[in-house]
Amino acid sequence: MPLYKTITVDEHTKVFIWKVEESLEWLSKDVELTDHCRRRVLGMKSEIHQRGFMSIRHLLAEAGYTDHDLYYDDYGKPHLRDDKYISITHSFNFTAIIVSNRDVGIDIEKQRNKILTIANKFTPLDEYHTLANEEALIRKLTIVWGAKESVYKLIAQPGVGFLQHINVTDFDFDDLKTTTHVRFNGLDAWFDVAFLEFENFTCVYAMPSNSNLTA
Repeated sequence: MPLYKTITVDEHTKVFIWKVEESLEWLSKDVELTDHCRRRVLGMKSEIHQRGFMSIRHLLAEAGYTDHDLYYDDYGKPHLRDDKYISITHSFNFTAIIVSNRDVGIDIEKQRNKILTIANKFTPLDEYHTLANEEALIRKLTIVWGAKESVYKLIAQPGVGFLQHINVTDFDFDDLKTTTHVRFNGLDAWFDVAFLEFENFTCVYAMPSNSNLTA
C-alpha cells in the first residue's frame, strides 16, 4: 500500500505517513538517490531498514521533493535546500516525514512493553499512578517519549536530557495534543505537540509554540 495517511496541520505544515509493505525492488524503482544515500542503502544489513529508507524517498515525492533536495547537518538533522523545515522518522514498518515553514520534529514508536523498563530514564514514573492498566500506561509513556524525541530532533542540541531538560504537560488520550517545555543551555521555550495512534503505533510531532518566553 502506498501513502498511509496525510495530515494537514496548518496551511504551511503537512505530515506524510507510509506503511512499508512493498518490496525493495518496487520502492527503488524510478527513485534517483544521491551517491551518499546510495552508499547508505548498500551499507544497511537489514532489508526492512533499506525498505524504510526508500519509502521515505516516496514520502519526499509526495511533498514535492527528491533525494537531491535533502541534506544533513553535522548533528545529523535533515534539511531541505529550499529552506523549508523537515523531520523524518521510522519504526518497524511505518515511516513518516513532516514538512513546514517552521522548525518541526516528528517521531513514530511501536507501543511495546519494553518502554516500561526504560521509563524512569526519561520521565518521573510516579506521575502515572492514576492510569487504569498496563496497556494505558504503555500508551501514555509512548506518547511522552515521542513528544520528547520529536522536540529533541527539533532543537538538535547535544547534551539535552529527556529527564532533566524536557518536560511534557499532562494530557488525556482524547486531547490528541499537549505542550512540552525545554530549559537547557540558555533555551527556555515551549513547543506544541500533537499525537495520533494507529495499529499499535504512536506518531507525535512538535513545533515551536507561539507562547515561547525566550529562545
